[in-house]
Amino acid sequence: MHPILLHFGFLSIYSYGVMIAFGFVISTFLIYRRAGEFGIDKNKIVDAAISALIGGIVGARLFYVALGWRYYASNPAEIFNLSRGGLIWYGGFFAGLIALVWWARKTKISFLNLADLIIPYVALTQGLGRIGCFLNGCCYGIESSPGFPMGVIYPEDTVLRHPTQIYSSLALLSIFIILRIRQDTRRFAGEIFLGYCIMYSIKRFIIEFLRGDNPKMLFNLTLSQYISMIVFSISLALFIRLRKRPCL
Repeated sequence: MHPILLHFGFLSIYSYGVMIAFGFVISTFLIYRRAGEFGIDKNKIVDAAISALIGGIVGARLFYVALGWRYYASNPAEIFNLSRGGLIWYGGFFAGLIALVWWARKTKISFLNLADLIIPYVALTQGLGRIGCFLNGCCYGIESSPGFPMGVIYPEDTVLRHPTQIYSSLALLSIFIILRIRQDTRRFAGEIFLGYCIMYSIKRFIIEFLRGDNPKMLFNLTLSQYISMIVFSISLALFIRLRKRPCL
């Protein structure tokens, strides 16, 4: 693992942050190039992306801190330490979504149209971010079975584990490709956004069976799996309801 890419005196450059920043810059550039095809002013895209990014990071961190509140109550300064990750995607997704809805209403832009433009590149950023997770050593998998003796031995560990970060990265990049292709032939406003929600929730539900860092809850499922089931159900219902509406 390579959690720290570079040292400059007292300053450390962390691989996780670099991959997230790289994904954000690349995705914002690609969104900017396509904005006109969705009838959205290109000059407003950067503001939308920054609003969603800030909301997403705050939400992802708050969700993570809430789940580990006993530790952070005793170590409040650590709440702001993002050097080694500590973000939960669903917290970031919902908070970023709220920020984007607020921005869309403020600028009088159709949220569903905006979401259809942005969401494939969210998957791209996630895919690159998961590579950062792998370099950081977080979000690791369970021990590989004897019948599948392949995996990664993480620092301070002695067993082969599934590289779930890489599995997730490949799945997310596949989702990006599918949604990007579908953008050109979408049938209704919200199709791409809801398609992402459906595919991501399925991906996350499956990957969680291989994650070794998330505690199990009722019926041996994780919190993320329960959230995934809710997201999938709501998204599928909305997809069926909205598919007869034309694009805006």
